[in-house]
Amino acid sequence: MFVKKGDKVKVITGKDRNKEGIVLEAFPKKDRVIVEGVNMIKKHQKPNNAAPQGGILEKEASIHVSNVALVDPKTGEATKVSYKVIEGKKVRVSKKSGEVIDNNSEA
Repeated sequence: MFVKKGDKVKVITGKDRNKEGIVLEAFPKKDRVIVEGVNMIKKHQKPNNAAPQGGILEKEASIHVSNVALVDPKTGEATKVSYKVIEGKKVRVSKKSGEVIDNNSEA
């Protein structure tokens, strides 16, 4: 999967098109990601010890990874990802700018 937790992505299709956000969680086996502030759903919560009031909560639902594009760290635009081996390590590289995408810089 070309996106990881902490990456900044842009939604390219769906009701939240053109929204940007940080990947909160990635599910590689299901090819889905949870993006901050995207695909919000309302969950009806029964009262319990943690939330004695209960009520309706808004939370992010997962979105298919094909509906998001990684944001280029240099230009700030959506880009595709290629891979290169540099000094024995496989790294992600932006197709638009050729910049190495470092996961630590965006988290």
